[in-house]
Parts: sequence; structure tokens; C-alpha cells
Amino acid sequence: MEIRKLDPEQYAGYPLSLRYTTGGYYAIEPCESGFAIAYRRFDRPVEKTLEDSLFSQWLDEPVAYGAFEQDRLLGYAEGFWEKWNNRFRISNIGVFEPSNRHRGTGTLLMNAILSHARQTPARMAVLETQTCNEKAIAFYQKNGFSIIGFDLFAYTNSDPRRHEIRLEMGLFLREETNE
Repeated sequence: MEIRKLDPEQYAGYPLSLRYTTGGYYAIEPCESGFAIAYRRFDRPVEKTLEDSLFSQWLDEPVAYGAFEQDRLLGYAEGFWEKWNNRFRISNIGVFEPSNRHRGTGTLLMNAILSHARQTPARMAVLETQTCNEKAIAFYQKNGFSIIGFDLFAYTNSDPRRHEIRLEMGLFLREETNE
């Protein structure tokens, strides 16, 4: 397997379709001290799909890396430096086929995008996932990310009922010197 930087001219608009199965979700519920997070199991596994494309127009000077076997793209990681708040946002990361997961592909992609992020002035890396994407949350935590926030209604007005609350996760890249 080889990790390569993707050329925006070649991969702009490249369709991304990721499917995953989840057995539960992290419920974010109001409590006396603010909010509590508790893991809940679904009655039966639920399949979810993410549809997107590489190098979307809303991204500010994005960079992307791909994992390849010969010329076959197995997965990708994409991100950009958010200059306004000096963070590096990982906008997408994924391995397409379940048979290619748990082989280190995601870790190699994460290492590539974080290496790029550390070459920018960004103070931290951030990403979003959904509270129902338990495997992604565990992967991000394994790679040093922590939960830094959530948005109860980022996607629809029924996100909490659908158990798809936007979860922000972050990782410090360097300490700030002007605190």
C-alpha cells in the first residue's frame, strides 16, 4: 500500500461513498451540570451512508491524500487550514471497502494528513463525526483526538431523535505561545 498526495486537478469532484454499520450511539442529554454523554445500543445494527466528493468548493485550499494498491484508490484523507481560527480541519477521512478496514489504512491516512497539518501554522486539528459513528469515534480517540464540542441540530431539526448529533473532536498540534 502506498500513500500519495492527490492532485486536485485529477480528483476534484471525485465521488465519495462510505457505508458503515453501527450498533449504538452516544446520547447527549441535558443534565443539571449541562450535558451528559451516555452510550446507548440500538435494538439491531443500523447501516449508514455518507455521500460527498473530494475537493469540494467550500473548502479553502484543500489538500488530500489517498491510499493506493497499484492504481486503485482504497481510501482518502482531506483537510484544509482554517486561517480565521488557526485550526486544521480534517473534512473527510475514510476507507471505502470494509475488507480494507482494520489493515492500518486509516492510520496511514491519518498520519499523512496530520503530518501535513503540522507543516501549517495551525494550533490544532479538528474534525466532525456523528454520535452514531461509534467506530469512527473510537478510531479518532485512538489517534489522540478528544471530544471538544457538539451541535444538537447541525444537519436537521431531528438530529437528536435520529441519533446523528454532530460531534466535534480535536487534537493539539502545538502549544500556543500567546496565551
